[in-house]
Formats: sequence, C-alpha cells, structure tokens
Amino acid sequence: MDREVFWHPFTQMAEYEPLIFTHGQGCWLYDHQGRRYLDGVSSLWCNVHGHRHPHLDAALRRQLEQVAHTTALGASNPAAIRLAARLVELAPGGLEHVYFSDDGSTAVEVALKMAFQYWRQCPEPRPEKTTFLALAEAYHGDTLGSVSVGGVELFHGMFRPLLFPVVRAPVPDTYRLPQGVSPKGACRYYLDRIEHLLREHHHRLAAVVMEPLVQAAAGMVMHPPGLLRGVAELCRRYEVLLILDEVAVGMGRTGTLFACQQEGVVPDFLCLAKGLTGGYLPLAATLTTHRVWEAFLGRYEEARQFFHGHTYCGNPLGAAVALATLEVFEKERTLEHLPEKARRLQHHLDRIAQLPPVGDVRRRGLIAAVELVRNRQTKEPFPWEEKRGWAVCLEARRRGVFLRPLGNVVVLMPPLCVSLEELDLLGQVVYESIQAVFS
Repeated sequence: MDREVFWHPFTQMAEYEPLIFTHGQGCWLYDHQGRRYLDGVSSLWCNVHGHRHPHLDAALRRQLEQVAHTTALGASNPAAIRLAARLVELAPGGLEHVYFSDDGSTAVEVALKMAFQYWRQCPEPRPEKTTFLALAEAYHGDTLGSVSVGGVELFHGMFRPLLFPVVRAPVPDTYRLPQGVSPKGACRYYLDRIEHLLREHHHRLAAVVMEPLVQAAAGMVMHPPGLLRGVAELCRRYEVLLILDEVAVGMGRTGTLFACQQEGVVPDFLCLAKGLTGGYLPLAATLTTHRVWEAFLGRYEEARQFFHGHTYCGNPLGAAVALATLEVFEKERTLEHLPEKARRLQHHLDRIAQLPPVGDVRRRGLIAAVELVRNRQTKEPFPWEEKRGWAVCLEARRRGVFLRPLGNVVVLMPPLCVSLEELDLLGQVVYESIQAVFS
C-alpha cells in the first residue's frame, strides 16, 4: 500500500523501498519492524526538542480540551494571540506584527506578496517595484511564488514556464570560490556583485529574498561572515525591502534563536516554519515591521487589506505547541548547551574530513554537511545520477542512523536535544558509512 497508494514528495516511486516509522522517543525513530534509528536530520530539519517531548505533548492535550481549530479570518483564538506576542518579544527589535500560515513555502509566499503590495500602498507609492532579487541555488519552497525566487534547476527547471522572472545574484559559496577570490576576500567579492545588481535594478526591485548564513537545500552552503550584514546595509541604501527565509536555519539551528541575530540584522520580513512547532504540526509565521503593517490599513471600501489566507492560519493546536516549543528553549536552556554539542560534532567532522572522497566539511551551529567529491584538488563533483550521497545514507541506515542527502552532500542536522553520546554515534556512523561505500 505504501508503494502503490501514498505518493511521496521528492521520491522516485518506481524505486522507492518502504521505510515506515511507527513511533519515536527523544532523538530516536522506530520502524514497523521494531528497528530503531537515530534521527540524524530532525525529520527533515524540523524536530527541535525530540520526539514525544512531554511538555509539547501536554500542550497539545490541553489545547484539544478547548478547541482544535477556529478560523483566523475576522476572528481569533488565545493560543495564536499569545504566540504572536511571544514571537514579537523574542524577534529582533522592530518586527512587531505576525502573519500565520501553514509551512515554509507559504511563509515566503506571504512575504513576497506583502512586499509587492506594500510598494503600491506605502505613503509614496512605487508601483514599478515588482521584481525580486534572489541568490543562485536558492530554495524557498514549492508554491509558485517561492519556486520563482528559488534557483535549484533540478527542482525548479520543469516549472520555468509558470514562474515570474527574478534578478539572480551568485551563490555566496565559501567552498567553491570563483577563480582569484580568496576566503578573506569572499565577502567583499559577493557584496560587490550584489551591489552591482542593486545599482542597476533597484528602481524595479520590491525586495531581496535570501536564507541568512546558510543556504540549506543548496547543499548547506555557508555564506562568508559579514555577508548578511552587508546585504542589509545595501537594501537600506537602495530602498529595497529585505526578506529573510529562516524556515530551515531559524529556531536555534545556527546557535542563536534566529540566524539574523548573529550579524545584528533586522529584516523587513522574517519567515519561520519547521522548528517553530518543534516538528509537531504544520505552522508558519511571517514577521514584519510596523511600517509595512501601516501600508495595509484603511477603510473597508479602499480594499487595502491583505487578500491572502489559509484555512488553518493561526490554528490553535499548532500555536499551542509552538508556544510550548519556545518555553522548552527557556526551561531546558537549549541554546546554552549548543556550543559544547557543536564542538563535539566538529571533532567528528575534522576526522571525517580526512577521508579521501570528502571534499569539504562545513558547520554552523548544529547544521553540518559532508560534501563528497570525485577529486579533492579540483573539487570535481560526482555526477548526481551516481547517487553517492544516497549510498552513504543507506549505509548509515543499516548502522542505525537515519540521514537524507542533498545530492553529493550528506547532511547532519540532529535535534537540538541530541546528547554528546548520540553525536558520537552519528559521527562514527557517518565515518564508517563513507568508508564502506568507497572502500
């Protein structure tokens, strides 16, 4: 039935071999045959505090005793109100309003449409500002607006005729640097390229959209330090809004609750999802400024309101478990424990980096990646059709660790509650799995 009825995302169903998880506990998942696996990718980067966390389970039960869902169209509920207020408290200063949606794609879609509408309704309208600047190899979701600002050809090329055009800046990759660019000069090089595009196109640009610090689905590409701050300064200089997609990199993954805090940046829009509910339920949030909010206020007949919405916007169950997720960060001092865990993970990455097929290891907080290459000197990649990353992840699965690659990049992104001993297992299994595949 799993093969024939359930159509899985990003999965070639003709080759799919069922892996059916039936339950979980902490950082572990259990399949229908009773085998257990360390959840090395946080169930696609969203599980933060572990599976079956008692505080999150209890929050859901309490909310179920009240109501499971009410509409947010012209109405509200206490859980969503409290969550919005808490996010405003925690977010970088200046982000004062919260729009709820369903997932990361819709959080970005909301920001794109708000930015577009803002320039038509702001005090000095600029209706010519209809275009967006995005990075090469970007991934912002799978709805058509978020796909348009995306740039992963393998995912998005098929849908090109349906998409709107964007201004595309180079991927700020610190591993595959352009010829003649040193690691020290990388930030300046990429900012110069971005400024050139802003100088040429700012009159028609509504916003720049980017993931801060790490481009996740691009292969965990790490941006040079200072790039985010520099982009924010350029956006202010050229009067272009800034949308930061923290769907994957937010909620503590990089070491701070929000990645943009590491460079002191306050965007015009901050998009959250995945870990917002601790990986329990679909819920997303788009935070924005009072300046943007005011542009949508007016009399009913002026039709200035945001004509966009989802049935489950501000769902009480999702909001309740998101509030509980934020409470666990505080009660368990999750962020305080991350530096020690990051050092332990780096210890294993340093060892893995010595293996011949490993071209690069990279890490930001508890986001880590191991890139497999055919030639370490030239950084020549393996053809993606050879599925080298998949082969390593299948070996890891046989050793009790669940991983999912991005092409030739093996991603390590365990729940933030992972123990040092579990990190040791993760590092050892990845090391052994690469050895087994390439022996």
